[in-house]
Amino acid sequence: MNRPMPPGAIFDLDTGDQFVPAPEIIQWARATFIDEGATLENEEHEHLRAANIGALWTNVENAKRGRRVIGMAEPGSPQGAMGKWSRARAEFQVMQWFGQVPDFIITLDASWWMQASDAEACALIEHELYHCAQDRDEFGAPRFSKQTGRPIFAMRGHDIEEFVGVIRRYGAGAAGVQAMIDAANAGPQIADVKIAQACGTCRLRVA
Repeated sequence: MNRPMPPGAIFDLDTGDQFVPAPEIIQWARATFIDEGATLENEEHEHLRAANIGALWTNVENAKRGRRVIGMAEPGSPQGAMGKWSRARAEFQVMQWFGQVPDFIITLDASWWMQASDAEACALIEHELYHCAQDRDEFGAPRFSKQTGRPIFAMRGHDIEEFVGVIRRYGAGAAGVQAMIDAANAGPQIADVKIAQACGTCRLRVA
């Protein structure tokens, strides 16, 4: 399945800032990385087979601490909205995009995506997927909802072991965490690319 591209209209100078739903990105991510038998199946994303993930293209330039942000994974439920109206308004926008509030939302810089190589695009998507985690209990066991049986989802940041999978598949530069260098010594399984410092989710946790 060829990787999808953003709609041409998003680059129209007259349209202003845009956030455009990108269901094709999630279809591609599932067929490439998540689903059983996927082209580049990664078992570390197995919990996401039960997740509802939304994706957005944007033409809005973003930067943090002088670095360009090209992708960001966030909880689907709006965060930081103050007051009942603010939260309801934010959830209304999410519903307009996706028809429901997803477990996670991944936002992608459409301009960067257009000029990225296939390997860079794959690395970025997998990096964002690694942020979309299954919550764990105090003993480290995966948590499941008692009511639905579905995984309980949570955002995952960086620590010494969480992004070994990115290094294994794309090389040390993709994770930007030198403590994981041992995983890189065997060489990437797919390609050696560098995207971690341009991940908005990671940059939020630097401050």
